[in-house]
Amino acid sequence: MNAKSGNTKNILVLARRDHTEGMRVAAGLTIAGHRVRLVFMRAAPADTKENAEQADTLALCEIEPETTAAASALPRLDGPALARRMLAADCVVNI
Repeated sequence: MNAKSGNTKNILVLARRDHTEGMRVAAGLTIAGHRVRLVFMRAAPADTKENAEQADTLALCEIEPETTAAASALPRLDGPALARRMLAADCVVNI
């Protein structure tokens, strides 16, 4: 991380309505040195060229997305696990 430890935040991005924008925001927050987690809500992101490019960016930023969707190749969070992620975060961003 390039930020001082006192300035580093644990940020949880919930991609609820716009998965592509959620990926962009999550990756962008790492520029300031924040620790970022990304959760896709309701469904995994659509298989589009734009989402594939954003997924590559997430990999470069070392963000491993999770989802609440049952049918997905991504790691799945149930309600209690999502609640723990939210409680551990300094900030929750809802997109």
